[in-house]
Amino acid sequence: MDPRTATEGRTLSTDGTPGTADGPASASTADDPAAAELAVEQAAVDLRYSYLDAGLRRAVTSLDRVRRGPTAGTPGALTERDAFDAMYSERIAALRAAEDRLVFGRMDLTGDASRYIGRIGLSDEHQEQVLYDWRSPAAEPFYRATASHRLGVTRRRHLTTSGREVTRIEDDVLDIDAHAGSDNVQGEGSLLAALGAHRTGRMRDIVATIQGEQDRIIRSPLQGVLVVQGAPGCGKTVVALHRAAYLLYTHRERIAQAGVLVVGPNRQFVRYIEQVLPSLGESSAVLVTQGQLYPGVDAEPDRDRRSAVLKGDLRMARMVGNAVASIPRVPDNRIPLVVDGTTITLTPRMVESAIAHAKRGRAPHNEARREFVLDVLGKLATQLAQKTKVDVHEYRDSLMEDLRDSVDVRRAVNLCWMPWTPERLVRRLFSDDRRLAKAAPWLTVEERAVLMRPADAPWETGDVPLLDEAAELLGVDDEPARLAALRAERESAKELAYARDVAALSGSGMVTADMLVERYAGQRARTSVADAENDRTWAFGHVVVDEAQELSPMAWRVVARRCPSMSMTVVGDVNQTGSPAGVTSWSSVFDVLAKDRWTIETLSVNYRTPRPVMELATAGLRAAGIDAAEVVSARDGDAPRSARIAALAALPDVLHEELHRAGAGRVAVIAAERTAPAVGAVLAAAMPALVGVGDTAVDNRIAVLSPTTAKGLEFDAVVIVNPADVAATEGSGPRDLYVATTRTTAHLLLLDVDDA
Repeated sequence: MDPRTATEGRTLSTDGTPGTADGPASASTADDPAAAELAVEQAAVDLRYSYLDAGLRRAVTSLDRVRRGPTAGTPGALTERDAFDAMYSERIAALRAAEDRLVFGRMDLTGDASRYIGRIGLSDEHQEQVLYDWRSPAAEPFYRATASHRLGVTRRRHLTTSGREVTRIEDDVLDIDAHAGSDNVQGEGSLLAALGAHRTGRMRDIVATIQGEQDRIIRSPLQGVLVVQGAPGCGKTVVALHRAAYLLYTHRERIAQAGVLVVGPNRQFVRYIEQVLPSLGESSAVLVTQGQLYPGVDAEPDRDRRSAVLKGDLRMARMVGNAVASIPRVPDNRIPLVVDGTTITLTPRMVESAIAHAKRGRAPHNEARREFVLDVLGKLATQLAQKTKVDVHEYRDSLMEDLRDSVDVRRAVNLCWMPWTPERLVRRLFSDDRRLAKAAPWLTVEERAVLMRPADAPWETGDVPLLDEAAELLGVDDEPARLAALRAERESAKELAYARDVAALSGSGMVTADMLVERYAGQRARTSVADAENDRTWAFGHVVVDEAQELSPMAWRVVARRCPSMSMTVVGDVNQTGSPAGVTSWSSVFDVLAKDRWTIETLSVNYRTPRPVMELATAGLRAAGIDAAEVVSARDGDAPRSARIAALAALPDVLHEELHRAGAGRVAVIAAERTAPAVGAVLAAAMPALVGVGDTAVDNRIAVLSPTTAKGLEFDAVVIVNPADVAATEGSGPRDLYVATTRTTAHLLLLDVDDA
């Protein structure tokens, strides 16, 4: 195999000596096989960057031409222009995202051909492939091939780059005979090199080092729910995100427009992973926490474990349904109503009949209200016609208008069937014991007391599914929408008048006022996946749920509504469940939500946590009576260390030592929920430039976290403050300690603090 092959079946240099795209290697590199190989790959990478630059220039020029060029002004022409605009914009974003580590691999194939693998696919001026997208079927052997199942691959080469410069080459030789006697096999292994790199506070993509079992899961079929179970450090998150990128590439027509929803456990985690999909050239994704699944709400963690369990129970759906069903009210007595000087009567029987009629349609409460109002007004119109001695059919419109203008009628009808918002309903339930007891009669007095809180209390994560359930049953109050439509109609009239003035000033006759209004309104109405975050009814093409073991049964109902097709990638570890309402077995969730439409895959290799640390963490789980499977760690490492200090005031000195140990890497200080605020205050006061707390903690060299906020994150070194306190946390202590212990990639210190 000639290492100078530029693309499958074509070479950059055809003399028999190591060379580059521009000719043979220099004398200095000819005497140094490693330098010669580096020069060959540098030339190959340079060539592919030239194609990237050319493609970017073409896309920018084309987009500028589309935006500046005239159109026929018809709806079809405007739609076509918008489609080209979107296509070129997407291409530009993908090309710019590919700038970092554009080329990262090469496959040498049986038959003296090669393929370069990269972040996107590129072709030369002859439309021959010079770079294969990592998601394409042609690139699959790069990840799947092994010495026993070579898939036609004789050697897999990993390229490490800094900017556009090739800095390192790592070779995996799969066919020894094909490279016997060769002096151009380089490196010792790219995976371990990547695993040993310092953490940056942000997750990076792993397109260059995806392993065989990970690749198989990434390329699983789109349909149904795929559950990926795995111990800490097995790469569940990166597999899920790369699978989202793969699905967007492979099924773009089906899911790109609808987008992908990524649900994470907390704001820290979302911040940690937010760059992965954009770095893979994908922008059709919305990232939210569990507390942000209901638009307009950014909920805090539940204040009480008991209330979290109660709110996560599926019976809460029945509670919300009962509360909505009880809103319509039949008056106890007849109600006199004055309409333009004439007195008519609203009777309980009229209201009862109208409520029954409206409910038969099974529309949501606020939408059914319109039917109720029309039914009641119709009955009152008949009565008013009789009192005023007019024909009800001939004068129906004016009678209805008189009724709507009557203050008495409006008040009485509204009291019988009020429009409600989800927020108002949930706040009322949890601040009014009488209402709660009526809506949820199975709750004990003690359980209702746990749920009670002030009406203006902050939203909690457990409230989000209840708000969503209420929104589903209440529907939209269309009265404000109708008023908004009237305002929009008046505004449109103003825009039309302005457009006529513009058209008159142009004097060309080529642009009409109607065309200008249509074009302006069309641009304003355009929507994208970015709008989905604020649209509760948006149906996503695929959903990724990370740390999925933390979702309650009620929360899973919300996720299912966001993706009616039930196309999901669900990743988690039931041994790390911290939420009292969380998942204890995957079958308990998906046998209900997606019976016969879900499969489970298990990742078996821990790439993050050193073997001694993983053994300690697993032993801790088993000592607590939790069944923990054996996990294979890819790396050895330092044994965990223990230390003791007398007071928190000495903690900064300990952290200075850990920073030195971590080198250029990041350090996490993890403490029990009740202790973490005090730990953060001491460190922030002593080391303000280095310490981060709260939602942006991962941006700092030292992040102070609780086990809950540390979920899914990884650091070069971890300090656990008072591990016994973490393990003693009510309901989740052993699992919390397991989570805290397995956040490290290198160093672990178990620190006892006497006065903490």
